[in-house]
Amino acid sequence: MDSENKDSEIRKFGSSCTSSASSSLRRRSLSLSLYLPKQLNDDDDENESVSEAGDIGDRELQSNRYSGSGRLRLIGENAPEHGVVVPISEDTSSVTPVFPIKLISQPDHKKNDEKTEVPWVLEYTSCLLFLAVFGILGVLLRYGLQKLFGPGIVGATSDHSYMYLDLPSNMVGSFLMGWFGVVFKEDISRISSQLAIGLSTGFLGSLTTFSGWNQKMLELSVEGQWVFVVLGYLLGLFLVAYSIIFGIETAKGANWLYRSANMNSSNSGTDCHWRVDSCKRHLIVILFLLLILASLWGMSIGLEVNEFSSGSTKAQLWLACIVGPFGVWIRWFLARLNGRGLGKSGLLKWVPFGTLIANVSAACVMAALATLKKAVNTQTCDTVASGIQFGLLGCLSTVSTFIAEFHAMRGSKYPWRAYVYALCTTLISFVLGTLIYSVPVWVENFN
Repeated sequence: MDSENKDSEIRKFGSSCTSSASSSLRRRSLSLSLYLPKQLNDDDDENESVSEAGDIGDRELQSNRYSGSGRLRLIGENAPEHGVVVPISEDTSSVTPVFPIKLISQPDHKKNDEKTEVPWVLEYTSCLLFLAVFGILGVLLRYGLQKLFGPGIVGATSDHSYMYLDLPSNMVGSFLMGWFGVVFKEDISRISSQLAIGLSTGFLGSLTTFSGWNQKMLELSVEGQWVFVVLGYLLGLFLVAYSIIFGIETAKGANWLYRSANMNSSNSGTDCHWRVDSCKRHLIVILFLLLILASLWGMSIGLEVNEFSSGSTKAQLWLACIVGPFGVWIRWFLARLNGRGLGKSGLLKWVPFGTLIANVSAACVMAALATLKKAVNTQTCDTVASGIQFGLLGCLSTVSTFIAEFHAMRGSKYPWRAYVYALCTTLISFVLGTLIYSVPVWVENFN
């Protein structure tokens, strides 16, 4: 009789759970840890979590839909930090946890509203639009930071120095990644998972660029500035690594101040009013983003037509804004490989293969276009190739996601993995770039 009452009570509780779980739940959960050996499960989960620290692509939307299916959550007593999530079948008698569990309920902000599941098409469409709009904004800000800190104004960076032109944007993007991609991402996800993805993957991923960083080092090597090459890689990694640390610490301080100021406030649940959790709200967001994207693309196309014949950097910028979103979309889909490992056994799960492929492939294509510009040596070719380099490849590669993964590895039980990952990314990109760009320039004696 008691067991029947418990079963009915559990089922009633499970049916009352809402779909307000954040999209970061997948990376913070230790699935099935109630049933696997603890040491094996902990190692496997850490391998997966450090690889997924920056981005997991469209899997984030899928995991959010699964976590919002209304199933009961069982949280292990010895896993309060990660939040273990285990789906419970209808036959509760088949579940035999190996340690005590407790039931954690979530506040239902929509008790009086009839909830309907949002079609996946709307979620994917709004996510792609967020990525495109924020990707263009990231390209524009990266261009502005180049001009601000470049030889024309501040003079802190240069094409002929280890202080490369994209260093300020990489530092700013890594700093903001600590805010919007680490500390506040879960809070933003409570309003909209697509907005959180757009900010971290779209805006910050496009503001920072690994391929531009690697290409500047290749150009320095062609000039024989090998000391600058080493300093460029080491100093660049050091500055972005501490930029994200500084961002995380300042964001934690701001979060503490905000929560302290609102501790006794009655408006603690006002964020539910802004939550995009219905078909109607998704449609409104999609229409709004379509208008913004059409405006940005229309403006870029019009200005590109006027500036193309001049061959100026503005012509390259407007072409970059046109093609930039495609680089963001490709990188986002590649990110689904992070945390999966190799083969069915999931070998090397700690390596973020999606980010690695995006950065290395973008660096190689950028080197190929740089060689093409040297070989053809015309204004039209230079404008088109530079626009693709700055937009498509600049958005395809990323430093913000790369450094978030690096930071997570440094804080894991195996901190040496962070340096192996950084070394593999830079070494593979530089070696392949040397074969694609530097060798032809040396052999053909391009000016």
